[in-house]
Amino acid sequence: MKIAGIDEAGKGPVIGPMCIGGVLADKEKLDSLKNLGVADSKKLAPKKREHLAHQIRKYAQKVYIFEVSPSQIDELRKVMTMNQIMVLGFSRVLEELQPDMAYVDAADVNATRFGTNLKAQYAKKYPEKANELSVVSEHQADATYPVVSAASIVAKVRRDELIKELGKKIGIDFGSGYPSDPKTQRFLEDWSREHDTLPEFVRHSWKTAENVLKRK
Repeated sequence: MKIAGIDEAGKGPVIGPMCIGGVLADKEKLDSLKNLGVADSKKLAPKKREHLAHQIRKYAQKVYIFEVSPSQIDELRKVMTMNQIMVLGFSRVLEELQPDMAYVDAADVNATRFGTNLKAQYAKKYPEKANELSVVSEHQADATYPVVSAASIVAKVRRDELIKELGKKIGIDFGSGYPSDPKTQRFLEDWSREHDTLPEFVRHSWKTAENVLKRK
């Protein structure tokens, strides 16, 4: 039996992509993942996450990370909610992994609704497989199911890599990219003042970005 875990990293930041990670493992290998000491990625130090991401790839049958760029998020938000975007992204990972059972970290206040919508989206491409698929959608699934913890780790490590690359490319440390980060706020203000706009790696549809441009 093939089991998948799916989780995202970067749903909330104003800078950078969102990464949706999926880990597929045989049921017999789930204990191996657990024994690695995988946990909610937010509770692990960056170096520990990187080490675990490497180990996860050894035990997983497949690892897949779906990246959604800031401009894609902005475009999609013109026609749908962030929750609907999450359903589309999680479904893309399901399509890639095609498990018998999936545990997902619900990206909706209503965890059951998220699972139902995800299965319905998957059914559009794979109706027969969707009939057989069992989806467990819960909040904080990354703290409950090791296979979701593993997905959370690979997604977070990939997003961190992309953020680091961005910082190197422009030669500026803009912090974590989250709206609450003072470094991120300062970067947006400075950039907008200097360039009269914001760079393409910023989510322009975020209130934070809109407010910065209004103040300019």
